[in-house]
Amino acid sequence: MLGQEFVSAAAIAASVLFILSLGGLSNQEKAKRAVWYGIVGMAVAVFFTMLGPGVGGYWLMIPMMIVGAVVGTVVAKRVEMTQMPQLVAALHSFVGLAAVFVGWNADMERTRMLAMRTAGESLDGLSAFAATLASKTPAELTFLQVEVVLGVFIGAVTFTGSIIAFGKLAGKVDGKARQYPGGHWLNAGAAVLCLLLAIGYLNGAGFWTLLLLALLAFFIGWHLIMGIGGADMPVVVSMLNSYSGWAAAAIGFTLSNDLLIVTGALVGSSGAILSYIMCKAMNRNFINVILGGFGAKQSEAAEIEGEQVAIDTGGVASALNDADSVIIVPGYGMAVAQAQNAVSDLVRKLRSAGKQVRFGIHPVAGRLPGHMNVLLAEARVPYDIVMEMDEINDDFAETDVVIVIGSNDIVNPAAQEDPNSPIAGMPVLKVWEAKQVFVCKRGQGTGYSGIENPLFFKENTRMLYGDARSSIDTLVPMIE
Repeated sequence: MLGQEFVSAAAIAASVLFILSLGGLSNQEKAKRAVWYGIVGMAVAVFFTMLGPGVGGYWLMIPMMIVGAVVGTVVAKRVEMTQMPQLVAALHSFVGLAAVFVGWNADMERTRMLAMRTAGESLDGLSAFAATLASKTPAELTFLQVEVVLGVFIGAVTFTGSIIAFGKLAGKVDGKARQYPGGHWLNAGAAVLCLLLAIGYLNGAGFWTLLLLALLAFFIGWHLIMGIGGADMPVVVSMLNSYSGWAAAAIGFTLSNDLLIVTGALVGSSGAILSYIMCKAMNRNFINVILGGFGAKQSEAAEIEGEQVAIDTGGVASALNDADSVIIVPGYGMAVAQAQNAVSDLVRKLRSAGKQVRFGIHPVAGRLPGHMNVLLAEARVPYDIVMEMDEINDDFAETDVVIVIGSNDIVNPAAQEDPNSPIAGMPVLKVWEAKQVFVCKRGQGTGYSGIENPLFFKENTRMLYGDARSSIDTLVPMIE
Protein backbone atom coordinates (compact mmCIF):
# COMPACT_ATOMS: atom_id res chain seq x y z
CA MET A 1 0.00 0.00 0.00
CA LEU A 2 1.39 3.39 -1.01
CA GLY A 3 1.48 6.57 1.06
CA GLN A 4 -0.68 9.59 0.35
CA GLU A 5 2.26 11.50 -1.11
CA PHE A 6 2.62 8.94 -3.91
CA VAL A 7 -1.10 9.04 -4.62
CA SER A 8 -1.06 12.86 -4.76
CA ALA A 9 1.95 12.85 -7.11
CA ALA A 10 0.20 10.31 -9.35
CA ALA A 11 -2.92 12.47 -9.37
CA ILE A 12 -0.89 15.47 -10.55
CA ALA A 13 0.78 13.37 -13.28
CA ALA A 14 -2.57 11.96 -14.43
CA SER A 15 -4.11 15.45 -14.48
CA VAL A 16 -1.28 16.73 -16.68
CA LEU A 17 -1.76 13.79 -19.05
CA PHE A 18 -5.50 14.49 -19.26
CA ILE A 19 -4.83 18.14 -20.08
CA LEU A 20 -2.33 17.13 -22.78
CA SER A 21 -4.91 14.68 -24.13
CA LEU A 22 -7.61 17.34 -24.42
CA GLY A 23 -5.18 19.78 -26.01
CA GLY A 24 -3.98 17.24 -28.57
CA LEU A 25 -7.48 16.24 -29.63
CA SER A 26 -7.93 19.67 -31.22
CA ASN A 27 -5.50 18.67 -33.98
CA GLN A 28 -6.01 15.67 -36.27
CA GLU A 29 -2.30 14.98 -36.59
CA LYS A 30 -1.82 14.88 -32.81
CA ALA A 31 -5.11 13.16 -31.95
CA LYS A 32 -3.74 9.61 -31.87
CA ARG A 33 -0.95 10.58 -29.49
CA ALA A 34 -3.48 12.54 -27.42
CA VAL A 35 -5.64 9.44 -26.99
CA TRP A 36 -2.63 7.59 -25.63
CA TYR A 37 -2.00 10.40 -23.16
CA GLY A 38 -5.53 9.88 -21.89
CA ILE A 39 -5.14 6.09 -21.70
CA VAL A 40 -1.88 6.32 -19.76
CA GLY A 41 -3.31 9.02 -17.49
CA MET A 42 -6.33 6.88 -16.62
CA ALA A 43 -4.14 3.82 -16.02
CA VAL A 44 -1.94 5.82 -13.63
CA ALA A 45 -5.03 7.19 -11.85
CA VAL A 46 -6.63 3.78 -11.37
CA PHE A 47 -3.43 2.01 -10.30
CA PHE A 48 -2.33 4.52 -7.69
CA THR A 49 -5.88 5.00 -6.36
CA MET A 50 -6.16 1.23 -5.83
CA LEU A 51 -2.95 1.20 -3.83
CA GLY A 52 -3.75 4.33 -1.83
CA PRO A 53 -3.95 4.44 1.97
CA GLY A 54 -7.02 2.85 3.56
CA VAL A 55 -8.13 1.10 0.38
CA GLY A 56 -9.16 -2.54 0.74
CA GLY A 57 -11.65 -5.10 -0.50
CA TYR A 58 -9.43 -6.13 -3.40
CA TRP A 59 -11.20 -9.50 -3.52
CA LEU A 60 -14.26 -7.63 -4.82
CA MET A 61 -12.64 -4.65 -6.54
CA ILE A 62 -10.28 -6.52 -8.89
CA PRO A 63 -12.90 -8.98 -10.29
CA MET A 64 -15.30 -6.07 -10.89
CA MET A 65 -12.59 -4.13 -12.70
CA ILE A 66 -11.77 -7.15 -14.86
CA VAL A 67 -15.43 -7.68 -15.74
CA GLY A 68 -15.83 -3.98 -16.57
CA ALA A 69 -12.71 -3.96 -18.71
CA VAL A 70 -13.83 -7.03 -20.65
CA VAL A 71 -17.34 -5.66 -21.22
CA GLY A 72 -15.95 -2.28 -22.28
CA THR A 73 -13.51 -3.87 -24.72
CA VAL A 74 -16.16 -6.09 -26.30
CA VAL A 75 -18.64 -3.23 -26.66
CA ALA A 76 -16.03 -0.85 -28.10
CA LYS A 77 -14.96 -3.41 -30.71
CA ARG A 78 -18.54 -4.07 -31.80
CA VAL A 79 -19.67 -0.45 -32.02
CA GLU A 80 -19.49 1.09 -35.48
CA MET A 81 -18.46 4.72 -35.99
CA THR A 82 -22.08 5.52 -36.80
CA GLN A 83 -23.02 4.34 -33.31
CA MET A 84 -20.35 6.32 -31.48
CA PRO A 85 -22.64 9.21 -30.43
CA GLN A 86 -25.11 6.89 -28.72
CA LEU A 87 -22.23 5.02 -27.07
CA VAL A 88 -20.97 8.31 -25.66
CA ALA A 89 -24.47 9.08 -24.37
CA ALA A 90 -24.70 5.64 -22.75
CA LEU A 91 -21.33 6.09 -21.03
CA HIS A 92 -22.48 9.44 -19.64
CA SER A 93 -25.37 7.62 -17.97
CA PHE A 94 -22.90 5.40 -16.06
CA VAL A 95 -21.10 8.45 -14.67
CA GLY A 96 -24.41 9.94 -13.56
CA LEU A 97 -25.56 6.77 -11.85
CA ALA A 98 -22.16 6.40 -10.16
CA ALA A 99 -22.54 9.93 -8.76
CA VAL A 100 -25.95 9.01 -7.29
CA PHE A 101 -24.62 5.83 -5.66
CA VAL A 102 -21.53 7.56 -4.28
CA GLY A 103 -23.71 10.34 -2.82
CA TRP A 104 -26.04 7.86 -1.15
CA ASN A 105 -23.14 5.82 0.21
CA ALA A 106 -21.37 8.94 1.48
CA ASP A 107 -24.44 9.93 3.50
CA MET A 108 -24.76 6.41 4.90
CA GLU A 109 -21.13 6.54 6.03
CA ARG A 110 -21.64 10.01 7.50
CA THR A 111 -24.67 8.80 9.45
CA ARG A 112 -22.79 5.72 10.70
CA MET A 113 -19.81 7.79 11.80
CA LEU A 114 -22.01 10.32 13.64
CA ALA A 115 -23.89 7.48 15.37
CA MET A 116 -20.58 6.01 16.57
CA ARG A 117 -19.44 9.43 17.78
CA THR A 118 -22.73 10.01 19.63
CA ALA A 119 -22.50 6.57 21.27
CA GLY A 120 -18.98 7.36 22.43
CA GLU A 121 -17.42 4.56 20.38
CA SER A 122 -13.80 4.83 19.20
CA LEU A 123 -13.34 6.06 15.64
CA ASP A 124 -9.75 4.84 15.39
CA GLY A 125 -10.74 1.62 13.63
CA LEU A 126 -12.35 3.44 10.69
CA SER A 127 -10.55 3.35 7.35
CA ALA A 128 -10.69 4.86 3.87
CA PHE A 129 -13.62 7.26 3.39
CA ALA A 130 -15.03 6.70 6.88
CA ALA A 131 -11.68 7.73 8.39
CA THR A 132 -11.73 10.89 6.26
CA LEU A 133 -15.20 11.70 7.58
CA ALA A 134 -14.06 11.18 11.17
CA SER A 135 -11.42 13.89 10.73
CA LYS A 136 -13.90 16.51 9.48
CA THR A 137 -15.29 19.32 11.59
CA PRO A 138 -19.08 19.90 11.87
CA ALA A 139 -18.82 22.73 9.33
CA GLU A 140 -16.95 20.47 6.91
CA LEU A 141 -19.59 17.75 7.34
CA THR A 142 -22.30 20.28 6.50
CA PHE A 143 -20.40 21.25 3.36
CA LEU A 144 -20.13 17.54 2.57
CA GLN A 145 -23.92 17.33 2.64
CA VAL A 146 -24.12 20.16 0.09
CA GLU A 147 -21.71 18.24 -2.14
CA VAL A 148 -23.81 15.09 -1.76
CA VAL A 149 -26.99 16.96 -2.78
CA LEU A 150 -25.32 18.43 -5.86
CA GLY A 151 -23.76 15.10 -6.84
CA VAL A 152 -27.03 13.18 -6.48
CA PHE A 153 -29.10 15.80 -8.33
CA ILE A 154 -26.68 16.32 -11.25
CA GLY A 155 -25.95 12.60 -11.45
CA ALA A 156 -29.63 11.63 -11.55
CA VAL A 157 -30.45 14.20 -14.25
CA THR A 158 -27.43 13.02 -16.24
CA PHE A 159 -28.41 9.36 -15.91
CA THR A 160 -31.97 9.47 -17.25
CA GLY A 161 -31.18 12.28 -19.68
CA SER A 162 -28.36 10.23 -21.19
CA ILE A 163 -30.59 7.15 -21.45
CA ILE A 164 -33.18 9.12 -23.46
CA ALA A 165 -30.46 10.73 -25.61
CA PHE A 166 -29.09 7.25 -26.32
CA GLY A 167 -32.58 6.04 -27.26
CA LYS A 168 -33.22 8.95 -29.63
CA LEU A 169 -29.84 8.62 -31.34
CA ALA A 170 -30.24 4.85 -31.67
CA GLY A 171 -33.78 5.17 -33.02
CA LYS A 172 -35.25 3.30 -30.03
CA VAL A 173 -37.08 6.42 -28.81
CA ASP A 174 -39.12 8.77 -31.01
CA GLY A 175 -36.88 11.65 -32.10
CA LYS A 176 -39.72 14.18 -31.93
CA ALA A 177 -39.98 16.58 -29.00
CA ARG A 178 -42.55 15.21 -26.57
CA GLN A 179 -43.58 16.51 -23.15
CA TYR A 180 -46.40 16.03 -20.70
CA PRO A 181 -49.02 18.80 -20.58
CA GLY A 182 -47.56 21.66 -18.61
CA GLY A 183 -44.09 20.79 -19.96
CA HIS A 184 -41.64 23.26 -18.49
CA TRP A 185 -43.81 23.93 -15.44
CA LEU A 186 -43.51 20.26 -14.51
CA ASN A 187 -39.73 20.49 -14.70
CA ALA A 188 -39.74 23.71 -12.73
CA GLY A 189 -42.05 22.22 -10.09
CA ALA A 190 -39.86 19.15 -9.74
CA ALA A 191 -36.78 21.37 -9.40
CA VAL A 192 -38.47 23.41 -6.63
CA LEU A 193 -39.38 20.20 -4.80
CA CYS A 194 -35.76 19.07 -5.11
CA LEU A 195 -34.66 22.34 -3.53
CA LEU A 196 -37.10 21.88 -0.65
CA LEU A 197 -35.91 18.32 -0.13
CA ALA A 198 -32.31 19.52 -0.15
CA ILE A 199 -33.12 22.09 2.53
CA GLY A 200 -34.82 19.40 4.57
CA TYR A 201 -31.84 17.09 4.18
CA LEU A 202 -29.41 19.79 5.29
CA ASN A 203 -31.58 20.32 8.37
CA GLY A 204 -31.47 16.66 9.38
CA ALA A 205 -34.63 15.30 7.74
CA GLY A 206 -32.92 12.01 6.93
CA PHE A 207 -31.84 9.76 4.07
CA TRP A 208 -35.36 9.55 2.62
CA THR A 209 -34.97 13.11 1.32
CA LEU A 210 -32.02 12.04 -0.84
CA LEU A 211 -34.03 9.15 -2.24
CA LEU A 212 -36.97 11.38 -3.18
CA LEU A 213 -34.60 14.04 -4.54
CA ALA A 214 -32.98 11.43 -6.79
CA LEU A 215 -36.37 10.20 -8.04
CA LEU A 216 -37.46 13.74 -8.92
CA ALA A 217 -34.12 14.41 -10.62
CA PHE A 218 -34.55 11.18 -12.60
CA PHE A 219 -37.88 12.56 -13.82
CA ILE A 220 -36.35 15.94 -14.70
CA GLY A 221 -33.60 14.31 -16.77
CA TRP A 222 -36.08 12.06 -18.57
CA HIS A 223 -38.69 14.76 -19.24
CA LEU A 224 -36.12 17.41 -20.14
CA ILE A 225 -34.49 15.37 -22.92
CA MET A 226 -37.80 13.92 -24.14
CA GLY A 227 -38.86 17.50 -24.83
CA ILE A 228 -35.90 18.17 -27.13
CA GLY A 229 -36.13 17.42 -30.86
CA GLY A 230 -33.82 15.02 -32.65
CA ALA A 231 -31.96 17.75 -34.54
CA ASP A 232 -30.66 19.15 -31.26
CA MET A 233 -29.35 15.80 -30.01
CA PRO A 234 -25.68 16.60 -30.83
CA VAL A 235 -25.88 19.61 -28.52
CA VAL A 236 -27.69 17.53 -25.90
CA VAL A 237 -24.97 14.85 -25.92
CA SER A 238 -22.33 17.55 -25.49
CA MET A 239 -24.37 19.11 -22.67
CA LEU A 240 -24.72 15.75 -20.93
CA ASN A 241 -20.97 15.32 -21.28
CA SER A 242 -20.62 18.55 -19.34
CA TYR A 243 -23.12 17.37 -16.72
CA SER A 244 -21.23 14.12 -16.23
CA GLY A 245 -18.05 16.12 -15.65
CA TRP A 246 -19.63 18.27 -12.98
CA ALA A 247 -21.13 15.16 -11.38
CA ALA A 248 -17.64 13.64 -11.27
CA ALA A 249 -16.27 16.84 -9.74
CA ALA A 250 -18.98 16.73 -7.06
CA ILE A 251 -17.98 13.12 -6.33
CA GLY A 252 -14.38 14.29 -6.06
CA PHE A 253 -15.27 16.90 -3.44
CA THR A 254 -17.32 14.31 -1.54
CA LEU A 255 -14.48 11.77 -1.53
CA SER A 256 -11.73 14.39 -1.06
CA ASN A 257 -10.20 13.11 -4.30
CA ASP A 258 -8.22 15.83 -6.08
CA LEU A 259 -7.94 13.83 -9.30
CA LEU A 260 -11.71 13.47 -9.64
CA ILE A 261 -12.14 17.18 -9.00
CA VAL A 262 -9.61 18.14 -11.69
CA THR A 263 -10.85 15.56 -14.20
CA GLY A 264 -14.48 16.43 -13.60
CA ALA A 265 -13.76 20.14 -14.02
CA LEU A 266 -11.92 19.44 -17.29
CA VAL A 267 -14.77 17.35 -18.68
CA GLY A 268 -17.44 19.72 -17.40
CA SER A 269 -15.84 22.88 -18.76
CA SER A 270 -14.83 21.34 -22.09
CA GLY A 271 -18.34 19.94 -22.55
CA ALA A 272 -19.84 23.35 -21.81
CA ILE A 273 -17.48 25.05 -24.28
CA LEU A 274 -18.28 22.45 -26.93
CA SER A 275 -22.01 22.96 -26.36
CA TYR A 276 -21.53 26.70 -26.86
CA ILE A 277 -19.54 26.15 -30.07
CA MET A 278 -22.20 23.80 -31.42
CA CYS A 279 -25.04 26.17 -30.54
CA LYS A 280 -23.16 28.95 -32.33
CA ALA A 281 -22.66 26.69 -35.37
CA MET A 282 -26.41 25.98 -35.41
CA ASN A 283 -27.42 29.58 -34.58
CA ARG A 284 -29.17 28.28 -31.51
CA ASN A 285 -29.51 29.71 -28.04
CA PHE A 286 -28.33 27.18 -25.45
CA ILE A 287 -31.29 27.84 -23.15
CA ASN A 288 -33.70 27.43 -26.08
CA VAL A 289 -32.10 24.11 -26.97
CA ILE A 290 -32.50 22.79 -23.44
CA LEU A 291 -36.07 24.05 -23.09
CA GLY A 292 -37.35 23.43 -26.61
CA GLY A 293 -35.50 21.94 -29.53
CA PHE A 294 -36.05 21.99 -33.28
CA GLY A 295 -38.79 19.42 -33.01
CA ALA A 296 -40.85 21.64 -30.74
CA LYS A 297 -40.95 24.62 -33.10
CA GLN A 298 -43.96 25.04 -35.35
CA SER A 299 -43.76 27.45 -38.29
CA GLU A 300 -45.03 27.76 -41.84
CA ALA A 301 -41.97 27.25 -43.98
CA ALA A 302 -41.93 28.46 -47.57
CA GLU A 303 -43.31 26.09 -50.18
CA ILE A 304 -40.73 24.40 -52.38
CA GLU A 305 -41.23 24.56 -56.12
CA GLY A 306 -39.78 22.23 -58.73
CA GLU A 307 -38.83 18.58 -58.61
CA GLN A 308 -35.86 16.46 -57.74
CA VAL A 309 -33.96 15.44 -60.88
CA ALA A 310 -32.10 12.15 -60.73
CA ILE A 311 -28.80 11.34 -62.44
CA ASP A 312 -26.75 8.17 -62.85
CA THR A 313 -23.08 7.61 -62.05
CA GLY A 314 -22.16 8.06 -65.71
CA GLY A 315 -23.49 11.62 -65.67
CA VAL A 316 -21.63 12.41 -62.46
CA ALA A 317 -18.41 10.93 -63.85
CA SER A 318 -18.69 13.04 -66.99
CA ALA A 319 -19.07 16.21 -64.93
CA LEU A 320 -16.12 15.27 -62.70
CA ASN A 321 -13.91 14.54 -65.70
CA ASP A 322 -14.65 18.02 -67.07
CA ALA A 323 -14.21 19.78 -63.72
CA ASP A 324 -11.07 21.48 -62.43
CA SER A 325 -12.19 21.99 -58.83
CA VAL A 326 -14.25 19.68 -56.64
CA ILE A 327 -15.51 20.01 -53.07
CA ILE A 328 -16.92 17.01 -51.21
CA VAL A 329 -19.33 17.60 -48.32
CA PRO A 330 -19.74 14.47 -46.16
CA GLY A 331 -22.55 13.89 -43.69
CA TYR A 332 -24.12 11.19 -41.57
CA GLY A 333 -25.16 9.28 -44.70
CA MET A 334 -21.49 8.65 -45.48
CA ALA A 335 -21.03 7.20 -42.01
CA VAL A 336 -24.11 4.98 -42.30
CA ALA A 337 -22.97 3.61 -45.66
CA GLN A 338 -19.35 3.30 -44.42
CA ALA A 339 -18.34 4.99 -47.65
CA GLN A 340 -15.26 6.82 -46.35
CA ASN A 341 -12.79 4.42 -47.99
CA ALA A 342 -14.60 4.61 -51.32
CA VAL A 343 -14.57 8.41 -51.04
CA SER A 344 -10.84 8.29 -50.31
CA ASP A 345 -10.30 6.23 -53.47
CA LEU A 346 -12.30 8.76 -55.47
CA VAL A 347 -10.21 11.62 -54.07
CA ARG A 348 -6.96 9.89 -55.01
CA LYS A 349 -8.23 9.26 -58.54
CA LEU A 350 -9.34 12.87 -59.00
CA ARG A 351 -6.11 14.31 -57.60
CA SER A 352 -4.02 12.05 -59.80
CA ALA A 353 -5.94 13.52 -62.73
CA GLY A 354 -4.71 16.97 -61.69
CA LYS A 355 -7.95 18.24 -60.16
CA GLN A 356 -8.21 20.31 -57.00
CA VAL A 357 -10.19 18.32 -54.42
CA ARG A 358 -11.12 19.48 -50.95
CA PHE A 359 -13.60 18.58 -48.22
CA GLY A 360 -16.03 20.99 -46.58
CA ILE A 361 -16.81 20.03 -42.97
CA HIS A 362 -19.66 21.61 -41.04
CA PRO A 363 -19.09 21.86 -37.24
CA VAL A 364 -22.08 19.61 -36.52
CA ALA A 365 -21.86 17.24 -39.50
CA GLY A 366 -22.79 13.73 -38.41
CA ARG A 367 -23.97 13.23 -34.84
CA LEU A 368 -21.00 14.71 -32.96
CA PRO A 369 -18.34 17.33 -33.72
CA GLY A 370 -15.35 15.72 -35.41
CA HIS A 371 -17.40 12.71 -36.58
CA MET A 372 -16.54 13.29 -40.26
CA ASN A 373 -12.91 14.19 -39.51
CA VAL A 374 -12.40 10.87 -37.73
CA LEU A 375 -13.94 8.90 -40.60
CA LEU A 376 -11.79 10.68 -43.19
CA ALA A 377 -8.65 10.24 -41.10
CA GLU A 378 -9.50 6.53 -40.80
CA ALA A 379 -9.65 6.38 -44.62
CA ARG A 380 -6.25 8.15 -44.83
CA VAL A 381 -7.54 11.31 -46.47
CA PRO A 382 -4.77 13.98 -46.27
CA TYR A 383 -5.41 16.39 -43.39
CA ASP A 384 -4.53 19.47 -45.45
CA ILE A 385 -7.51 19.10 -47.82
CA VAL A 386 -10.07 18.74 -45.01
CA MET A 387 -11.38 22.26 -44.48
CA GLU A 388 -13.74 23.67 -41.87
CA MET A 389 -16.88 25.56 -42.94
CA ASP A 390 -15.43 29.02 -42.30
CA GLU A 391 -12.34 28.19 -44.34
CA ILE A 392 -14.14 26.99 -47.45
CA ASN A 393 -17.58 28.60 -47.53
CA ASP A 394 -16.53 31.51 -49.74
CA ASP A 395 -15.00 29.14 -52.34
CA PHE A 396 -18.18 27.39 -53.47
CA ALA A 397 -19.04 30.14 -55.96
CA GLU A 398 -15.78 29.38 -57.83
CA THR A 399 -16.12 25.58 -57.65
CA ASP A 400 -17.07 23.44 -60.64
CA VAL A 401 -18.57 20.44 -58.85
CA VAL A 402 -19.78 19.80 -55.31
CA ILE A 403 -20.57 16.27 -54.16
CA VAL A 404 -22.82 16.10 -51.12
CA ILE A 405 -22.78 12.67 -49.46
CA GLY A 406 -25.62 12.05 -47.06
CA SER A 407 -25.96 15.61 -45.74
CA ASN A 408 -29.25 17.43 -45.34
CA ASP A 409 -29.57 20.18 -42.77
CA ILE A 410 -25.99 21.48 -43.02
CA VAL A 411 -26.42 22.27 -46.74
CA ASN A 412 -29.99 23.56 -46.55
CA PRO A 413 -30.37 27.00 -48.21
CA ALA A 414 -33.61 27.56 -46.28
CA ALA A 415 -31.41 28.47 -43.33
CA GLN A 416 -30.50 31.69 -45.17
CA GLU A 417 -33.45 32.14 -47.53
CA ASP A 418 -36.53 31.28 -45.45
CA PRO A 419 -37.02 33.24 -42.19
CA ASN A 420 -39.86 30.87 -41.21
CA SER A 421 -37.71 27.75 -41.46
CA PRO A 422 -36.99 25.98 -38.14
CA ILE A 423 -33.28 26.31 -38.99
CA ALA A 424 -33.45 29.97 -40.07
CA GLY A 425 -30.14 31.70 -39.36
CA MET A 426 -28.17 28.50 -38.94
CA PRO A 427 -24.75 28.77 -40.64
CA VAL A 428 -24.65 26.26 -43.50
CA LEU A 429 -22.29 25.25 -46.29
CA LYS A 430 -23.33 27.28 -49.36
CA VAL A 431 -23.00 24.41 -51.81
CA TRP A 432 -25.78 25.73 -54.07
CA GLU A 433 -23.45 28.51 -55.25
CA ALA A 434 -21.30 25.99 -57.16
CA LYS A 435 -21.78 25.39 -60.87
CA GLN A 436 -23.03 21.82 -60.36
CA VAL A 437 -24.15 19.98 -57.22
CA PHE A 438 -24.57 16.21 -56.98
CA VAL A 439 -26.34 14.88 -53.90
CA CYS A 440 -25.77 11.25 -53.00
CA LYS A 441 -28.76 10.04 -50.96
CA ARG A 442 -30.50 6.78 -50.24
CA GLY A 443 -33.92 8.25 -51.05
CA GLN A 444 -36.07 11.36 -51.02
CA GLY A 445 -36.47 11.52 -47.24
CA THR A 446 -35.72 14.55 -45.09
CA GLY A 447 -32.80 14.94 -42.69
CA TYR A 448 -32.69 14.01 -39.02
CA SER A 449 -34.58 17.19 -38.12
CA GLY A 450 -37.42 16.31 -40.53
CA ILE A 451 -36.97 19.55 -42.50
CA GLU A 452 -37.28 19.53 -46.31
CA ASN A 453 -34.25 20.81 -48.24
CA PRO A 454 -34.80 23.21 -51.21
CA LEU A 455 -31.27 22.40 -52.41
CA PHE A 456 -32.55 19.13 -53.86
CA PHE A 457 -34.96 21.03 -56.12
CA LYS A 458 -32.55 23.65 -57.52
CA GLU A 459 -31.74 23.72 -61.26
CA ASN A 460 -28.01 23.08 -60.75
CA THR A 461 -28.63 20.08 -58.42
CA ARG A 462 -28.90 16.46 -59.47
CA MET A 463 -29.74 13.54 -57.20
CA LEU A 464 -27.65 10.36 -57.23
CA TYR A 465 -29.91 7.91 -55.42
CA GLY A 466 -28.63 4.75 -53.82
CA ASP A 467 -26.19 3.48 -51.23
CA ALA A 468 -23.29 5.93 -50.98
CA ARG A 469 -20.53 3.32 -50.94
CA SER A 470 -21.93 1.41 -53.94
CA SER A 471 -22.44 4.64 -55.87
CA ILE A 472 -18.90 5.91 -55.21
CA ASP A 473 -17.38 2.48 -55.92
CA THR A 474 -19.14 2.50 -59.31
CA LEU A 475 -18.02 6.06 -59.96
CA VAL A 476 -14.27 5.62 -59.28
CA PRO A 477 -13.41 3.48 -62.38
CA MET A 478 -15.14 6.05 -64.61
CA ILE A 479 -12.77 8.87 -63.65
CA GLU A 480 -10.22 9.41 -66.43
